[in-house]
Amino acid sequence: MWDLIELLFFAYRDFVADPDEVLGKLGFGRAHHRVLHFVNRNPAMKVANLLDILKITKQSLGRVLKQLIDEGYIVQKEGASDRRQRLLHTTPKGEALALKLAGLQTKRIQRALESLPPEAHQTARQFLIAMIEADGRDEVLRLVQHADRGKLSRS
Repeated sequence: MWDLIELLFFAYRDFVADPDEVLGKLGFGRAHHRVLHFVNRNPAMKVANLLDILKITKQSLGRVLKQLIDEGYIVQKEGASDRRQRLLHTTPKGEALALKLAGLQTKRIQRALESLPPEAHQTARQFLIAMIEADGRDEVLRLVQHADRGKLSRS
Protein backbone atom coordinates (compact mmCIF):
# COMPACT_ATOMS: atom_id res chain seq x y z
CA MET A 1 0.00 0.00 0.00
CA TRP A 2 3.00 2.34 0.20
CA ASP A 3 2.56 3.20 -3.44
CA LEU A 4 -1.06 4.30 -2.89
CA ILE A 5 -0.10 6.35 0.16
CA GLU A 6 2.60 8.16 -1.77
CA LEU A 7 0.46 8.57 -4.88
CA LEU A 8 -2.28 10.14 -2.75
CA PHE A 9 0.25 12.61 -1.33
CA PHE A 10 1.48 13.58 -4.79
CA ALA A 11 -2.02 13.68 -6.32
CA TYR A 12 -3.23 15.98 -3.54
CA ARG A 13 -0.14 18.17 -3.90
CA ASP A 14 -0.88 18.70 -7.57
CA PHE A 15 -4.66 18.91 -7.10
CA VAL A 16 -4.28 21.94 -4.82
CA ALA A 17 -1.30 23.54 -6.61
CA ASP A 18 -3.24 25.60 -9.16
CA PRO A 19 -5.77 26.95 -6.62
CA ASP A 20 -2.95 27.62 -4.14
CA GLU A 21 -1.27 29.87 -6.71
CA VAL A 22 -4.46 31.90 -7.26
CA LEU A 23 -5.19 32.06 -3.52
CA GLY A 24 -1.63 33.07 -2.66
CA LYS A 25 -1.90 36.16 -4.86
CA LEU A 26 -4.93 37.19 -2.79
CA GLY A 27 -3.26 36.50 0.55
CA PHE A 28 -5.48 33.46 1.12
CA GLY A 29 -4.72 29.82 1.85
CA ARG A 30 -6.38 26.42 1.72
CA ALA A 31 -8.71 27.12 4.63
CA HIS A 32 -10.11 30.07 2.68
CA HIS A 33 -10.56 27.79 -0.32
CA ARG A 34 -12.47 25.19 1.68
CA VAL A 35 -14.74 27.80 3.25
CA LEU A 36 -15.48 29.41 -0.12
CA HIS A 37 -16.12 26.03 -1.71
CA PHE A 38 -18.63 24.81 0.85
CA VAL A 39 -20.42 28.13 1.31
CA ASN A 40 -20.74 28.54 -2.45
CA ARG A 41 -22.10 25.01 -2.84
CA ASN A 42 -24.44 25.38 0.16
CA PRO A 43 -25.89 28.91 0.35
CA ALA A 44 -27.30 29.89 3.75
CA MET A 45 -24.97 27.42 5.45
CA LYS A 46 -24.85 27.76 9.21
CA VAL A 47 -21.48 28.46 10.78
CA ALA A 48 -21.98 25.41 13.01
CA ASN A 49 -22.43 23.16 9.96
CA LEU A 50 -19.28 24.56 8.38
CA LEU A 51 -17.34 23.80 11.56
CA ASP A 52 -18.59 20.20 11.43
CA ILE A 53 -17.55 19.80 7.80
CA LEU A 54 -14.10 21.38 8.08
CA LYS A 55 -13.18 19.91 11.48
CA ILE A 56 -11.35 23.09 12.49
CA THR A 57 -11.63 25.20 15.62
CA LYS A 58 -14.15 27.99 15.94
CA GLN A 59 -11.22 30.37 16.35
CA SER A 60 -9.57 29.24 13.09
CA LEU A 61 -12.83 29.49 11.18
CA GLY A 62 -13.49 32.92 12.70
CA ARG A 63 -10.16 34.24 11.44
CA VAL A 64 -10.72 32.90 7.91
CA LEU A 65 -14.34 34.08 7.77
CA LYS A 66 -13.37 37.56 8.94
CA GLN A 67 -10.90 37.88 6.07
CA LEU A 68 -13.38 36.60 3.50
CA ILE A 69 -16.11 38.91 4.81
CA ASP A 70 -13.82 41.94 5.10
CA GLU A 71 -12.65 41.48 1.52
CA GLY A 72 -16.16 41.01 0.13
CA TYR A 73 -16.19 37.30 -0.73
CA ILE A 74 -18.75 36.17 1.87
CA VAL A 75 -21.64 37.80 3.71
CA GLN A 76 -23.36 36.73 6.90
CA LYS A 77 -27.11 37.07 7.22
CA GLU A 78 -29.38 36.51 10.19
CA GLY A 79 -31.65 33.49 10.10
CA ALA A 80 -35.28 34.26 9.26
CA SER A 81 -36.69 32.32 12.23
CA ASP A 82 -33.71 32.67 14.60
CA ARG A 83 -31.84 35.96 14.45
CA ARG A 84 -28.94 34.41 16.37
CA GLN A 85 -28.15 32.16 13.43
CA ARG A 86 -25.37 33.30 11.16
CA LEU A 87 -26.07 32.09 7.65
CA LEU A 88 -23.24 32.31 5.16
CA HIS A 89 -23.53 33.25 1.49
CA THR A 90 -20.94 33.96 -1.17
CA THR A 91 -21.11 37.35 -2.81
CA PRO A 92 -20.87 37.52 -6.62
CA LYS A 93 -17.12 38.12 -6.10
CA GLY A 94 -16.92 35.06 -3.83
CA GLU A 95 -18.88 32.88 -6.22
CA ALA A 96 -16.61 33.91 -9.09
CA LEU A 97 -13.51 32.97 -7.11
CA ALA A 98 -15.01 29.66 -5.94
CA LEU A 99 -15.93 28.77 -9.53
CA LYS A 100 -12.49 29.76 -10.82
CA LEU A 101 -10.79 27.49 -8.27
CA ALA A 102 -13.22 24.63 -8.94
CA GLY A 103 -12.64 25.07 -12.67
CA LEU A 104 -8.90 24.56 -12.23
CA GLN A 105 -9.50 21.37 -10.26
CA THR A 106 -12.19 20.16 -12.65
CA LYS A 107 -9.77 20.43 -15.57
CA ARG A 108 -7.19 18.34 -13.71
CA ILE A 109 -9.76 15.65 -12.87
CA GLN A 110 -11.10 15.61 -16.43
CA ARG A 111 -7.59 15.20 -17.87
CA ALA A 112 -6.94 12.30 -15.54
CA LEU A 113 -10.26 10.58 -16.32
CA GLU A 114 -9.79 10.98 -20.09
CA SER A 115 -6.83 8.60 -19.95
CA LEU A 116 -8.83 5.91 -18.13
CA PRO A 117 -11.69 3.57 -19.04
CA PRO A 118 -15.24 5.04 -19.12
CA GLU A 119 -16.18 3.52 -15.74
CA ALA A 120 -13.20 5.23 -14.01
CA HIS A 121 -15.30 8.13 -12.68
CA GLN A 122 -17.63 5.77 -10.85
CA THR A 123 -14.71 3.63 -9.60
CA ALA A 124 -12.86 6.72 -8.33
CA ARG A 125 -16.06 7.93 -6.65
CA GLN A 126 -16.55 4.58 -4.92
CA PHE A 127 -12.92 4.57 -3.77
CA LEU A 128 -13.16 8.09 -2.33
CA ILE A 129 -16.42 7.28 -0.56
CA ALA A 130 -14.82 4.16 0.93
CA MET A 131 -11.94 6.31 2.23
CA ILE A 132 -14.36 8.38 4.35
CA GLU A 133 -14.91 7.09 7.90
CA ALA A 134 -17.98 4.85 7.87
CA ASP A 135 -19.76 6.75 10.65
CA GLY A 136 -19.59 10.01 8.67
CA ARG A 137 -20.12 8.66 5.18
CA ASP A 138 -23.91 9.09 4.98
CA GLU A 139 -23.69 12.71 6.12
CA VAL A 140 -21.02 13.47 3.50
CA LEU A 141 -23.11 11.88 0.76
CA ARG A 142 -26.18 13.89 1.86
CA LEU A 143 -24.11 17.08 1.77
CA VAL A 144 -22.80 16.34 -1.73
CA GLN A 145 -26.24 15.41 -3.06
CA HIS A 146 -27.86 18.47 -1.44
CA ALA A 147 -25.26 20.80 -2.96
CA ASP A 148 -25.66 19.15 -6.37
CA ARG A 149 -29.45 19.62 -6.28
CA GLY A 150 -29.09 23.22 -5.13
CA LYS A 151 -26.67 24.11 -7.91
CA LEU A 152 -28.94 22.54 -10.52
CA SER A 153 -31.91 24.58 -9.34
CA ARG A 154 -29.84 27.81 -9.40
CA SER A 155 -28.34 27.14 -12.84
